[in-house]
Amino acid sequence: MRNERERLSGDEIDLFELTEALWGQKLLIGLVTGLVAAGALLYAYLAEPVYEVKVFVRPPTSNDIAQLNYGRGGGSGLVMLTVKDVFDVYLRNLQSESLRRKFFRETYLPALPEARRRGSQDEQYDRYLSAVSLGQVSREGADRHFIKVEASDPKRAVDWAARYVEMAGRLGEDEIVENVMTDAKVKAKNLEQEINIAREGARKLREDQLVQLAEALRVARTIGLERPPIIANNLSGEVSAGMEGSLIYMRGSKALEAEIDNLRNRTSDDPFVRNLRERQESLAFYQSLQVDGEVVKVYRQDGAVELPDEPVRPNRKIIGILGLVAGGVLGIGVAVLRVLFIRRRALHN
Repeated sequence: MRNERERLSGDEIDLFELTEALWGQKLLIGLVTGLVAAGALLYAYLAEPVYEVKVFVRPPTSNDIAQLNYGRGGGSGLVMLTVKDVFDVYLRNLQSESLRRKFFRETYLPALPEARRRGSQDEQYDRYLSAVSLGQVSREGADRHFIKVEASDPKRAVDWAARYVEMAGRLGEDEIVENVMTDAKVKAKNLEQEINIAREGARKLREDQLVQLAEALRVARTIGLERPPIIANNLSGEVSAGMEGSLIYMRGSKALEAEIDNLRNRTSDDPFVRNLRERQESLAFYQSLQVDGEVVKVYRQDGAVELPDEPVRPNRKIIGILGLVAGGVLGIGVAVLRVLFIRRRALHN
């Protein structure tokens, strides 16, 4: 028990001695701590700041896409476009590699210093991908997406974010308007073909009628029937109603000649084509259909793009605190080594 108390007493003396020795090295500890903290702060103030800007986008409203649905739905055979359909086109363009490359060539590279532009294009593109990124806000908010841009200049970050969103919007608008116009052209082509087929059918029907009437006229002339027979009682209505097909000759040669002459001199079969005028109106509508891309919107920006006040990197406060902590630990470590070195040298002497 006595040896244990002596050992504990010795440990307490060693701890006090170490504390006293470190206090004697307080200037060294303070110097090392100050140098490390100063180096950390120097890095924090000299390092290139990185500012972050996020732009949030949402689907357009029904009014934004109303013009796209002119002539669609109902019996047109063209499906109505929904807000989701239009926004999906925008997202597809927003996430496309072609837009990334276009923005890289036209906006990102020209903004770099000349020395950096001379470097490897692949390395520049990798840096660009880390500076401009896309994402979805959350699974619950599946209709909200964002574009995040990081740059050393806050104004440049705002400009890049707004420009990227607008470029995707223009591409999306051009694509959806082109699709709508293509649908209208296809619809007009189908209507034109239907009209031509209906007109050709009417022409052939008139030719068939001429053949039938010509045969009936020969029969009527052969039997010397110039006028329809007059039949008494109720048979007259039945016979008159049945003067078609093989009984056409009963109309008489005079009536048949008049009908044949009328059909031969007919200048147009259009009045006898069913629903022709409605088809022509539809054809004129789809041929003249125009969609104003300036009115159509394929996305909505959710909130304004604000200029960031502070950079996201480097965080000077955190770097300063970490510098103080690391400097203090390093200073104490250096002081302990110096104390041990001094004691060892004293023991050898």
